Amino acid sequence: MGWLFALSLGLQQKSGRAIWVSLVPISAGHATSIALVAVLVAGIGSMISLQSLRLLTAVTLLGFGVYKLITYYRHPKWVGMRVKLHDLFLWSFLMAFAHGAGLMIAPILVGLLDGSHSGTHHVSASSGMLLMLAIVVHTLAMLVVMGFIAWIVYTRLGLMFLRRSWVNFDLIWAGALLVVGALALWGAVAGGGMH
Repeated sequence: MGWLFALSLGLQQKSGRAIWVSLVPISAGHATSIALVAVLVAGIGSMISLQSLRLLTAVTLLGFGVYKLITYYRHPKWVGMRVKLHDLFLWSFLMAFAHGAGLMIAPILVGLLDGSHSGTHHVSASSGMLLMLAIVVHTLAMLVVMGFIAWIVYTRLGLMFLRRSWVNFDLIWAGALLVVGALALWGAVAGGGMH
């Protein structure tokens, strides 16, 4: 939903530049939330076996996906659309955490740990770098998609598009969590994980 905030700021300020500026704190908040999940995955991975971590990740994803599927209509409404940049950072951090964005890439993070695991329960420097690279790539991909959608709606489609049609991203996200959870469970049961 970060694209909607970026679009809102662009429309409020009547400036395309406001869209691009707002993407910085949104991406930073999102990346911080993902990094926190990566630290949790690495920390838990140092205490339990990778197989147990794979199963834990899959079950958590499936459970959270079911929860989001049941409650998809309960979108948080505790913040208005007139926000400052530091509000965007905090909002993005909390939304990424609450929506399970970090959880979504947890199977990939586990796979990266698995690839550099050498039989010890310590996160190596190479796996730490891979985790950071995964966070950067994920955040850049989100930034490109979010910026593209906000820019297209701002420059081409306009507000009438939003008034006439609405896509429920919460429901799509719930389905995506379930699909990734099922793939993670399949990978855990097959013993290969997701790389």
